[in-house]
Amino acid sequence: MDPYTKLRQMRQTLEAMSKMVGGLEDDILNALKENTELKVENQLLREKLDKVTAKKTDKEVIKSQNGLESLRKIYDSGYHICNMYYGTHRDPGADCMFCLDILDNFENRGKI
Repeated sequence: MDPYTKLRQMRQTLEAMSKMVGGLEDDILNALKENTELKVENQLLREKLDKVTAKKTDKEVIKSQNGLESLRKIYDSGYHICNMYYGTHRDPGADCMFCLDILDNFENRGKI
């Protein structure tokens, strides 16, 4: 094979490799762009999830506090809130250990 033919084959091979490298560069740039977009989207979704979770937790705490206040009002107005005597009148000035246990457990659960 003459040198001119070898040179032409090498040139064709070099051009093909150059096209292949250019294609790989484009693929890498597209992958990097997509990766960056996904990172940003992921961060935004995490922030939204944190906000939703925080709101849900706040609502649960408020519900617990409202429930505790309601039970405390019922008990303070002279009625039992325990399952043994629920809704019946308490003796004035006498505390019920079952009712107090419920209130204590309810308060401790809200603190955790």
